[in-house]
Amino acid sequence: MPAPRLRTAFVAAFLALAAAPLGACGDKPVAAPRAPAVATSAADAGGMAALTAAAKKEGALNTIALPRDWANYGALIDGFERKYGIKVTVENPEGTSQDEINALKEHRTGGRAPDVIDVGGSFAQSAARQGLLAPYQVAAFDQIPEEQKDPDARWYNNYGGYISIGCDAKRVKTCPSTFADLRRPEYKGQVSLNGDPTKSGSAFAGVYAAALANGGSFGNIQPGIDFFAELSKNGNFNPVESSPDTIAKGQTPISIDWDFLNLGYADEFREKGADVDWRTAIPFDGSFAEYYANGVNKDAPHPAAARLWQEYVFSPEGQNLRLGAFARPVLMDAMAEDGTLDRTAAEKLPTVEGTPTFPTEGQTEKARETVNRGWAEAVSG
Repeated sequence: MPAPRLRTAFVAAFLALAAAPLGACGDKPVAAPRAPAVATSAADAGGMAALTAAAKKEGALNTIALPRDWANYGALIDGFERKYGIKVTVENPEGTSQDEINALKEHRTGGRAPDVIDVGGSFAQSAARQGLLAPYQVAAFDQIPEEQKDPDARWYNNYGGYISIGCDAKRVKTCPSTFADLRRPEYKGQVSLNGDPTKSGSAFAGVYAAALANGGSFGNIQPGIDFFAELSKNGNFNPVESSPDTIAKGQTPISIDWDFLNLGYADEFREKGADVDWRTAIPFDGSFAEYYANGVNKDAPHPAAARLWQEYVFSPEGQNLRLGAFARPVLMDAMAEDGTLDRTAAEKLPTVEGTPTFPTEGQTEKARETVNRGWAEAVSG
C-alpha cells in the first residue's frame, strides 16, 4: 500500500494519561491501566507485558488486503504469529485501500471487521475524518517524522517508496524509463497500472506522478488524468490491473507501480525461474514518493492484538523486514542513528536524487476528488 506517503506537517504530542487518585503517605499519582479497546498507548494499557498478555488471550488478528508479496507482509505475518502465537487472518488479500475503508464501515458487528488497516495516505486521512480509527501511540511514535503522522495518532506512516516503471525486457525491445517514453507507438496496449486510481493507492500515486511529469503539481492532478486519457486514446494504455500473475502471462509487460513492488517482483521471478526479465526504472520526469499508513479500527474485534500488531510493525524487527523487501521504513533515519537499521538491506535500495516532498492533506483531498470525478470518462471516452 505505496502510495503513498502523502502528508501534511503536523505539530504537538498526544494525550496525557489520566492520573489515579493519590494513595496513602503522599504517593505520586499513578495511571490505572485501561482496557485495550480504549488504551492510547501500551503504557496506557498497563505496559507491553499486559498488552501482550491481553492480545494472546484474544488469540486472533483480523487484517484485510495484505498480499504476502506486498512490502514483505508474508514475513511480517509469519513473524508476528511465531512471536506471539496469535493467528492472523487476511480477508481479500488483493483488495484495495477503498475495500479496507468499506470493511471498517460495513462489518462493525459480528467480529468480521478488520482490526487494523494499511492504506494509501489519502484513504487514511479520510478514515480519520469519518471517525473510523482509534487514537493509539506506538512506542516509536515520537521518532516518526511529524509530517508522517496524524497529531491525534489515528494513523501514521509505516513504509513507502517511489513510483517506478517496471518492464519485461523479454517482451519489450526497449524498456521505457520516463513518462514521456510511454507515449511511443511501440508501447501500444502495454502500459498498465496496479488497479483503478479511484480505489487503489498505488494507481492513484501513478496518476499523481504522471501529473508532475506533465506540467501538473500537488495542487493540480488533472494533467495526470489527461496523460492517461491520451494513452487510452492512442491505444497505449492497458486497463488490465497489473500483478505478478499478469506480468508472467505477458498481459501487462509495462507496469507503473511502487519501486518496492517492481523490485520485489524481479526477485520473485528469478527465484521461480519464470520466463520474465523484469526491470525497474524510477522516472526522473515524474518523481513521486509516498508512504502507506497504518491505523487501528475504532471498533476492532481484537483491540489488544490490533495494538500489539502496530507495535510489531513499528519495531526494529518489523521495520527491517520492510527494508528487506525494498520498502523504505518510516523509521529508517532514526534506526540508522541508533544502530538498529539493517545496513546491508538499505544499501540495496535504488538511488534517488533529491529529497522527497509530499502533498498537503488538502491537496491530496482535492486530487482524490478530481480523480474520482474524471477518471472513468477519461480512460473510456
